[in-house]
Amino acid sequence: MNLFTDKGRIIITCPKRLSPWLEQEVRELGFKTEETFITGVRLSGSINDCIKLNLNLRCASQVLYHLRSFEAENADAIYKNLLDYPWENILPEPGYFSITSNVNNPSINNSMFANLRVKDAIVDRLREKRGIRPSTGSALTGAVIHLFWKNEKAELFIDTSGDSLGRHGYRKIPGQAPMLEALAAATVYATQWDRKSPFVNPMCGSGTIAIEAAMIASNRRPGLFRTNYAFMHLLGYDESVYLREDALLEEQIREVPGLRIIATDYSARAIENSKKNAVAAGVAGLIEFAVCDFAATEIPPAVPGVFMVNPEYGERLGDVKELEATYSRIGDFMKQQCGGYYGYVFTGNLELAKKIGLKAKRRIEFYTSTIDCRLLEYELYSGSRVPSKEKI
Repeated sequence: MNLFTDKGRIIITCPKRLSPWLEQEVRELGFKTEETFITGVRLSGSINDCIKLNLNLRCASQVLYHLRSFEAENADAIYKNLLDYPWENILPEPGYFSITSNVNNPSINNSMFANLRVKDAIVDRLREKRGIRPSTGSALTGAVIHLFWKNEKAELFIDTSGDSLGRHGYRKIPGQAPMLEALAAATVYATQWDRKSPFVNPMCGSGTIAIEAAMIASNRRPGLFRTNYAFMHLLGYDESVYLREDALLEEQIREVPGLRIIATDYSARAIENSKKNAVAAGVAGLIEFAVCDFAATEIPPAVPGVFMVNPEYGERLGDVKELEATYSRIGDFMKQQCGGYYGYVFTGNLELAKKIGLKAKRRIEFYTSTIDCRLLEYELYSGSRVPSKEKI
């Protein structure tokens, strides 16, 4: 058994509703997806394939490699099914490992108990085979074993990622109510942007959307900012495979002559933080930052591009009454200043979105935290044609 070269089932998880763009990424990396569902995709491959996926994916959370499926009525059945598994062929000595889980079983009301039984089985097996007890803990800094257990169906995976891939690692100053980097990348993928024309991002906050746009345009991958993954802490890990994939990350960065990404915010502190995050991401030279009201943001003329804004929507930040005026101004600005562009408004408040006063061409579903959101797309015509008023 060599998990690094043997093909098995791989499940790549992602935040809810990001799977269409995760699937797109996986296919662009040369893999064939076998199933796509609301929180991930399934494909076949080895853990060496998982290395490539971990370093390159923007929209993913975890890359899981399947070990075993079995029936389990209760947590004791979990223990019994895992006690005879050859963990000594997977986990190094003395080693350190963690357990994570996704559990929905009527026999327990706390998933931590299921985690405990998985840990007990692995520890007891390794103590019997090696005579020493391995170290365990909650920090995802070593090997990670993941249990998926729904009703009586249980599946066990190696989590080859460890800490979530959804946090890309460059953002040192998140700001208030920051958008998850994986979500920001997916919203950029969801636009009509060709990665060459202008990308204008007012109300940029900590700069996440503009930074992700710059990373996508220049083909900078999240693996550039991370040096530890769970796959590094498994028996059979070949560092040369990782180093080869890591070197490709630098080689595939591309220049985009004439690219203009503009990010503005009325807060000088937000812009200062955005600049620091952009420096950490290696894209500071690709983004033009300015402190101004969104309505004073420069829109490059005669070069149709994308205007994208993520205004407050009254759930965590902002007064709803004041925001009604803001959304109305966003609509006016798009109509008057963004002719020929595609306009995008990301919001979790569709009542406020009515104040924009334009008819959305598309409403793309997303989630941020527990908030049901939409990315609203507006085709902003230049010349005499005026987009019709929205009727919701």
